[in-house]
Amino acid sequence: KAMDAARTSTTAKETDELRYMTGFGNQFETEALPGALPVGQNNPQQCPYNLYAEQISGTAFTMDRSTNQNLRTWVYRVTPSVMHEPYVLAPRQKKFLSSFADVRGDPNQMRWDPMPLPDSGEVDFVDGMTTMAGNGDASSKSGLAIHMYAANKSMDRAMQNSDGDFLIVPQEGALRLQTELGVLEVSPREICVIPRGIVFRITLLAARARGYVLEVYNKHFVLPALGPIGANGLANPRDFQYPVAAYEHTGAETSTELVNKFCGDLFQTRLRKSPFDVVAWHGNYAPFKYDLQRFNTMGTISFDHPDPSIFTVLTCPGATPGEAAADFVIFPPRWMVAEKTFRPPYFHRNCMSEFMGMVHGSYDAKRGFRPGGASLHACMTPHGPDKATFDAASTADLVPEKFEGGLAFMFESAAMLKPTPYAADEAPWRDRDYQACWEGFTPATVPLTMQTL
Repeated sequence: KAMDAARTSTTAKETDELRYMTGFGNQFETEALPGALPVGQNNPQQCPYNLYAEQISGTAFTMDRSTNQNLRTWVYRVTPSVMHEPYVLAPRQKKFLSSFADVRGDPNQMRWDPMPLPDSGEVDFVDGMTTMAGNGDASSKSGLAIHMYAANKSMDRAMQNSDGDFLIVPQEGALRLQTELGVLEVSPREICVIPRGIVFRITLLAARARGYVLEVYNKHFVLPALGPIGANGLANPRDFQYPVAAYEHTGAETSTELVNKFCGDLFQTRLRKSPFDVVAWHGNYAPFKYDLQRFNTMGTISFDHPDPSIFTVLTCPGATPGEAAADFVIFPPRWMVAEKTFRPPYFHRNCMSEFMGMVHGSYDAKRGFRPGGASLHACMTPHGPDKATFDAASTADLVPEKFEGGLAFMFESAAMLKPTPYAADEAPWRDRDYQACWEGFTPATVPLTMQTL
């Protein structure tokens, strides 16, 4: 049982004393009360404690389970989740987008300074979300969206995202996520994934919080294939942590607001109970967290800068094998030992689109990229080291060096990422002088030639 196998995370935040189950994609079982799980079947005529059995299907019933693509969890709760008032449409939020059909693309390199933290009023995780870029449409289950959040208030309501999975990257301020399936605490340098449809509530463990969210509208995050790397390395499955069952039930009638993100809109309803009343559950469809400091970084031990795909933590497969709908890639502390090599990231034009963020410290390829900030380099848009970084790295003494200056990450997608009108045109923290960092490069010393027709 989970209660016997759980362990405590002490790497990212020593105060996280919650108990977790471990192992990416495992079939888990956990109960908050002894004997709450039915034995030998999923929906008995009468469940223990008179609980109600409910299946949460994360994939179609007929998905292949031999390759762990069939995702579902059975929950046993105090009251059925169907007990709620009719949904009503919430006021549309100008800065929150899920359909990009009418959004114009922009091939320019873009960078944003740190997203401002709220300094007045009360802003929770939902109200603090700003969509930065994306592609596709949530209602057709195709594409993705990239958001940033800045909050100064814990949620006194709950949220359910029917449009897709949330991958949350805290940058400032730890979060406590109460979910239907248990509780997670997530700090900067950790991430968490909340699968489609799982109800959650976020409590701030600091006065303010800021971070990034990658939302995928189709499929789910998996570990990347290791190929010639072998059986071990990058993000090891045993380091992913899942919550144990924990339920909320006072016996008194309560009133809880539930926000449902559905087809790009936010709908509201009220429940006369707690949505977090799951006493026991078993399955493989559940939220999880991962400590990025446990990532087993790979790199060259001879020459040349390897492609950043070797830093992939999680991937959401696309329609073409080997091409991701979304990758989550990190640039963690690591040894750099390449000989006769320009060690920072090289100049690049990529068929994939790259959205980058900064958790802490500095980025080794560019100056001025600050924690809480972001950049977007769209499909085939040139990018690379700035002039100062290029000059320094081109003449550096190539001794073994450990980079410990920061933690940057990238959301990479085969989709043509489009910046939202707010992010591109209205956000006051956009760096309008970003392209100036590439000024001053002198032409190579090659013989002059005459242009021919």
